[in-house]
Amino acid sequence: MQNWKLTLTYDGTNYYGWQVQPGLPTIQGELQAAIQRVLSRSWGEAPLPQGSGRTDAGVHALGQVASFELGAPIPPENLQRALNRTLPDAIRVLESRTVPAAFHARHSALAKTYEYRIYRGQLCSPFLAPYVHPCRWPLDFDAMRDAASSVVGEHDFLSLAASDPDITLRSEEGPNGDSESVANANTPARSTIRTIFSSEWTESPGDLLTYRVRGNGFLHHMVRNLVGTMLEIGRGQFPAGSMPTILAARSRSAAGPTAPARGLFLHSVEYPDDSLI
Repeated sequence: MQNWKLTLTYDGTNYYGWQVQPGLPTIQGELQAAIQRVLSRSWGEAPLPQGSGRTDAGVHALGQVASFELGAPIPPENLQRALNRTLPDAIRVLESRTVPAAFHARHSALAKTYEYRIYRGQLCSPFLAPYVHPCRWPLDFDAMRDAASSVVGEHDFLSLAASDPDITLRSEEGPNGDSESVANANTPARSTIRTIFSSEWTESPGDLLTYRVRGNGFLHHMVRNLVGTMLEIGRGQFPAGSMPTILAARSRSAAGPTAPARGLFLHSVEYPDDSLI
């Protein structure tokens, strides 16, 4: 058996997230079915790929990572081509490679980066609309930047986790969790403490605002709740400089609403040493 690592990009608009769900289209389910179609005739294999994290319904990915084992002696470039021929157009394999047996897409991850895109113009193209959150009201961009910088470092993010505490806590329990989390040996089980390495807003051409955040892990809905809260700060619903107070409250009710899934992208996943994977 060989251990495999795939890097994927996908449009999550018409999918119910990453994780397999009975009777519903999911990214994990489509990838497993594609592997089975490619290899079942000769090898009868249909492994369930394990992702670096479980993106929610409607969330997209620029660089999701999946791992699984195969017995078939297929060259990596052949597997990539074969999968892309049979996968739906909304899912593409960017890279396929064999890796050491110890590698696991989730357990080996050190950091993840998410990106959230907001459209500020008056008329959003139908070709852009599925991938942005439209915000036309005036925003205090400096206050939003200050809020973004306030979350850098190690903090308890309970105020910015899913409103259901059971879901939030399950996100730390490994393969059975429903989360956007990175499993990390330095993160205690069931903890809502995370370390954010960078967090910033940038203005892009075409009336776009982009929020990018990189951290060692993310609770369920954490990025979307961060964005929703910072937008409330930007429009004056919360005072400028209030993000530390919101974090200290350790209560979901202290923060802003959850931003829509369609603006969120899993940008990339980082691992300890590329030469080892």
